[in-house]
Amino acid sequence: MSLFPLNQGAGPSGFGYRSTAEAVTLGLDLSGKTYLVTGCSTGLGRETLRVLTLRGACVIALARTIENARKVCAQVAGDTVPLACELSDPGSINRVIDQIRSRDYRLDGIIANAGIMALPKLQQKFDLELQFLTNHVGHFMLVTGLIDQLTDHGRVVMLSSVAHKRTYHDGIQFNNLSGKKMYVPWHAYGQSKLCNLLFARHLSTRLPGSGQTANAVHPGVIATRLTRHMNPLLRVSARVVSPLCLKNVAQGAATQCYVATHPAVAGMTGRYFVDSNEAIPSRFGQDDALASILWARTEDIVSQFD
Repeated sequence: MSLFPLNQGAGPSGFGYRSTAEAVTLGLDLSGKTYLVTGCSTGLGRETLRVLTLRGACVIALARTIENARKVCAQVAGDTVPLACELSDPGSINRVIDQIRSRDYRLDGIIANAGIMALPKLQQKFDLELQFLTNHVGHFMLVTGLIDQLTDHGRVVMLSSVAHKRTYHDGIQFNNLSGKKMYVPWHAYGQSKLCNLLFARHLSTRLPGSGQTANAVHPGVIATRLTRHMNPLLRVSARVVSPLCLKNVAQGAATQCYVATHPAVAGMTGRYFVDSNEAIPSRFGQDDALASILWARTEDIVSQFD
């Protein structure tokens, strides 16, 4: 898949590259439904929060700090619940899980939107490379900790990326999850996005309810704050070509909103979506054995946090 597709028309779903989050949810009444969205303070998360509340949903808005969560919730007119969740901090994740459970929120969807991208230098926490910890392990803890709160037709949407195709040669470096042996910023990011995809794929086989689903999406190439770690020349190039080639935030949030809410996606699980249409992931992204190994290894990692 090209980063800048020439064919930007609608696909089988009726939506495509230039569809916006408002467009893919047009006519939907989400009143009475509750969604949890991570990374709500900026970019795609903020737009997802805005559009879901616009359609009548209650959104549990997670941001790194309660101040950021409250600030963004104050900017939308709908029903919101601001909560703090730092995905690289197991204690913070456990606290927000306890808050949601204690209030007995029933979740119609979890949109795992937050993430960090292509850190220029190796950063570690708990002896894990920070992108792997934040993008994958943190979301693994959060989602698995809230499975019992999903409604009978609850949907889990993991933000992966076309970058999952740009990972290390063996897909996931299980012998180098700390990044100490080798660290390539974009490969490490791609590895974390591959993990997001494989997590959704394997989760789809473990969900307790027959109507529950788990899918992964590529939002598109978007000029958001995630690009702040890019080479300065690439950032300048991105600003120049953005109006022609890159998605804006409204378009970038479309696929996750579509997969989380649209009736046409009901019952579809273990899939990968691009531009609000089903797509084919990389060979690693289709590897069920790799997904199973990743799940077991992540459970081992999480158990060490207790």
